[in-house]
Amino acid sequence: MAFLFSVHGTKRRTVRCQAEASKRVVVTGMGVVSPLGHTPEEFHENLVSGVSGVKSLEELFPGDFDDFPTRIAAKITDFKAGEYLDPKKARRLDPVHAYAIVAAKKALKQAGLYADDLKDFDLTRFGVIVGSAMGGMKFLEDNISTLGNRGVKRVSPFTIPYYLSNMSAGMIAMEPELGFRGPNYSINTACATSNYCFINAAEHIRSGQSDVIIAGGAEAPITAMGMAGFIACKALSSRNDEPQRASRPWDKQRDGFVMGEGAGILVLESLDHAKDRGATIYAEYLGGGVSCDAYDLTSPRTDGRDVILCMKSALDDAGITADKVDLVNAHGTSTPVGDLCEVSAINSVFGEYKDHVKIHSTKSMTGHSLGAAGALEGIAMLMAIQTGQVHPTINHEEPEEGVEFNVVPNEAINMDVKVGLSNSFGFGGHNSSVIFGQYKE
Repeated sequence: MAFLFSVHGTKRRTVRCQAEASKRVVVTGMGVVSPLGHTPEEFHENLVSGVSGVKSLEELFPGDFDDFPTRIAAKITDFKAGEYLDPKKARRLDPVHAYAIVAAKKALKQAGLYADDLKDFDLTRFGVIVGSAMGGMKFLEDNISTLGNRGVKRVSPFTIPYYLSNMSAGMIAMEPELGFRGPNYSINTACATSNYCFINAAEHIRSGQSDVIIAGGAEAPITAMGMAGFIACKALSSRNDEPQRASRPWDKQRDGFVMGEGAGILVLESLDHAKDRGATIYAEYLGGGVSCDAYDLTSPRTDGRDVILCMKSALDDAGITADKVDLVNAHGTSTPVGDLCEVSAINSVFGEYKDHVKIHSTKSMTGHSLGAAGALEGIAMLMAIQTGQVHPTINHEEPEEGVEFNVVPNEAINMDVKVGLSNSFGFGGHNSSVIFGQYKE
């Protein structure tokens, strides 16, 4: 693993032992559950077409949100567990865990590492790092209501296990088709969660501890309390009469983010292991960086100081310079302050190359799926690398002053994306950046 150290006040450096430096990490599978589709191809096609997944909650849950100032969200309405999860179990689980399990199995099936495919592998070298910001909110809320209305004896014994955010990773490992016995844990860095999971997974592989780690995030926060909590933070858009136009990063008329949900899972694997088994390699994980603002519970630093640190750390870890990056999938939430803080940081790192580097926001269509956001955006980046099609930032009608990059406004473009960087930032000042690139021998 990479270690940071300081000697006699000298500049802090990242040092990796020689054995680790030779370990390359590749992506061999992708699984997605989202408001815009449940395969990477369907998800990408809808993104490229500029389709918004944001809907009116009044239509989905008549009466439940009537007095809420925000009544829109990017809610999944067509989730089917299919072959991946017993229907009875799927109904019993909190949606966050069902989404995670199904996305993980889809990723593993695409990777050729599912069920009978696994019989000849050492599963102590297969791990799971899947996180969530909010955990099993619906199950907890339902049982709080049960406690108040029907008493303690009617509370489900699964209330605590299903609320815990680490339970997605645990349940994925214990699925009968899998049985992964290697590193298994969750990370919760709010909306930066998925990228942290990718980074830690890659380090387990680079260190030689694991051959395969499935990593990513899942979220199902569109509940009464989930919505009310973010409303109380004054974070959400209230453009209730135009749901599909509500998420509008870098547009002057933006008024907050739109809640989303879903799950994204990647199969990360050592290059040697992938080549030995003849796997299809979709891209290479090049590096990642993290930092902390150490500033405020919910607001980013306006100067972007530690977002700059985060992106530069990712470039250093990847061993590349800023001019090699073609595309930045921005955190781009559509909040009045956050959007410009990030652009300021991107300008500091990539401003010299703004005629070349494009930036865009997946959240303009998916909303903000919190702990799952980085995983969904990672898959969007991988599909751009695979297809050469870069999805637009929709609802970009009145560009904010100071945003000098091409944000791929409203229409997709064709572009050879050799290297892409994806940003995710979370409440608490948690910052994360990951870099993926085209795989080359």
